[in-house]
Amino acid sequence: MSYEIHLSFNNNQEGFQLPVNPAEIEVLSGSNGKTYDIVGANDGRSEVRGGEINVIKSPKLREISFEGLFPAQFYPFLATDTLYEPMYYVRAIENWKSMKRPIRFIYVAHWQQRLASQGFSGQELNIPVSIEKFKWKEIAGSPGDIEFSISLKEYVFYAARRVTVNTDATGNVVAVQQSTRRPDERIRPDTYVLKDGDTLTKIAMRFYTDAAGIPDSSRYKDIQTINGLKDSDVKKLAVGSILKLPAT
Repeated sequence: MSYEIHLSFNNNQEGFQLPVNPAEIEVLSGSNGKTYDIVGANDGRSEVRGGEINVIKSPKLREISFEGLFPAQFYPFLATDTLYEPMYYVRAIENWKSMKRPIRFIYVAHWQQRLASQGFSGQELNIPVSIEKFKWKEIAGSPGDIEFSISLKEYVFYAARRVTVNTDATGNVVAVQQSTRRPDERIRPDTYVLKDGDTLTKIAMRFYTDAAGIPDSSRYKDIQTINGLKDSDVKKLAVGSILKLPAT
């Protein structure tokens, strides 16, 4: 069965497909469940009894590990037509690890893609992860090939949730949770240098999303305001102009 593995960073601003598919991938999914001893009846002969019980809790974060090869030349067993020199992959992974931010791990089999095209849901694995361990070495006697091993751990985005205080029909005060935003993996710069073909709307859609995670073109107004631009100025922005970007 043919498949692809992709690693990317910063909402796919950087990334690559592994040039050689690993022989195997280990995915470890554990549980935080605990066992206790309780006193009970029925001499341990029924489901409701004394003795050891198991309390089911939320699952642990998944851990993914595999070994692979960054080849220095085109081999018949390559998984992609795009091949970089081996140290390109090494430098990218080490740089992402040093950034202390999650990357994205994507595994998808080609038969799953065919199912999706026919209206069936595929079983791809597409999750944010942290790089826990990364080791590499150059193979002696090879033309520069690099062997590596990598361990990843599932990453869960978290943030404080905003609530509003309302009064219900009976007069009781209740706290209502606001809808959460889709996690944004991008690193948004403080400024942006205008390029040929750019508009404030395009820039807004590139750097901002709404509550559903959809590019938010309406944020062009915030960019216009923070830069003190009049409507007439917006149409005359020159390539190379430096624009401030709102932090939130």
